[in-house]
Amino acid sequence: MMKRFTLTLAWQIVIALILGIAVGAALHDQTESRQWLVSNVLGPAGDIFIRLIKMIVIPIVISTLIVGIAGVGDAKKLGRIGLKTILYFELITTVAIVVGITLANLFQPGLGVDMSHLAAVDISQYERTTEQVQSGAHSLVGTLLALIPANLFSAMAKGEILPIIFFSVLFGLGLSSLPADHKEPLLRVFRAVSESMFKVTHMIMRYAPIGVFGLISVTVANFGFASLIPLAKLVLLVYAAILFFALVVLGTVARLCHLRIWTLIVILKDELILAYSTASSETVLPRIMEKMEAYGAPKSITSFVVPTGYSFNLDGSTLYQSIAAIFIAQLYGIQLSLGQEIILVLTLMVTSKGIAGVPGVSFVVLLATLGSVGIPLEGLAFIAGVDRILDMARTALNVVGNALAVLVVAKWEHQFDRTKAHAYEARMHTPQGVAQQDLL
Repeated sequence: MMKRFTLTLAWQIVIALILGIAVGAALHDQTESRQWLVSNVLGPAGDIFIRLIKMIVIPIVISTLIVGIAGVGDAKKLGRIGLKTILYFELITTVAIVVGITLANLFQPGLGVDMSHLAAVDISQYERTTEQVQSGAHSLVGTLLALIPANLFSAMAKGEILPIIFFSVLFGLGLSSLPADHKEPLLRVFRAVSESMFKVTHMIMRYAPIGVFGLISVTVANFGFASLIPLAKLVLLVYAAILFFALVVLGTVARLCHLRIWTLIVILKDELILAYSTASSETVLPRIMEKMEAYGAPKSITSFVVPTGYSFNLDGSTLYQSIAAIFIAQLYGIQLSLGQEIILVLTLMVTSKGIAGVPGVSFVVLLATLGSVGIPLEGLAFIAGVDRILDMARTALNVVGNALAVLVVAKWEHQFDRTKAHAYEARMHTPQGVAQQDLL
């Protein structure tokens, strides 16, 4: 009897990505048909997938955090986990900024670029958002205040993840302090919600290839490949820097924790392809939480570190922002002094934190940062045309960075289950394990 041939999710997404690029390239020069197809077919196909993911993120974060925190039941222990998490996030993102500035100074992607050959893109929408950031809405004090939701349902409706985390942590601590006969029924409800939402995630993932096809075809149809040619050196440097950071910097961190970065990348291969294709970290948040818990990290750490990392641990984004800042300075022939570069590092350390929910976050951070060292803001308009292709790569690095952060904190807390990790790795090398991983 012949076995039925099936493609894993990763291969389905890769095929959808290739087909989307081909369709987008074919549509790029067909102005009339392109506009209709993008507006009525391809665009909605991608938007449906993003909306489906956004629909489940908040219920998953709330339910898993409450179950995880109630399981810890110790405010001091939770505070220790939180402090270690933030310290690690600050350290690794600062390293990303320094690496980006160093590589940009070493390879100088902005030198020799003829600005007359660059197409300027309208970035007024980002400038309006930046005014809010610079007005204090997303300053350090503003971020701390924004942690506390004035209205939980308003925060949920707006998708503001930090106040939702704050509420869920407090609720979990409150629930853990109740007598067992009072808290167990409610804990069972939240466990059921969490498990149900992960089942819903599996259903949504079946649609992922169609969503990827729509998203990538729209991107290629709108921008084409011509915009990449004048900025090829920047694109190549960003991609090389991201590979270097993932394999060398994060690889070193993994080795210090007796982990292997390549094993983690293999575990996350489906999520990396999906995150790269959609340029959205949110699309894989539920699956990262599920896989890291299955790999040996406790729910109490996974449910806290992953969603928090989406605001404070964007390694790919901070790496790109530092390269882009130096690139624009070189484009205008500006030689930054060591003092100015130190100011740039310190400014990015602050401006890149806590604004993950802001549209065009990397552009907003750069607009809020460049002026501090005298770099013309207008230069951002020249790289806006290639931002999508760069966003795809930095999103993939964000995913690896947040997954590793879970394991680092679990190791730091001596709560990493090595037995589960070995069992998971053993299953990866069997046909049944591959099929099971695809369902996770």
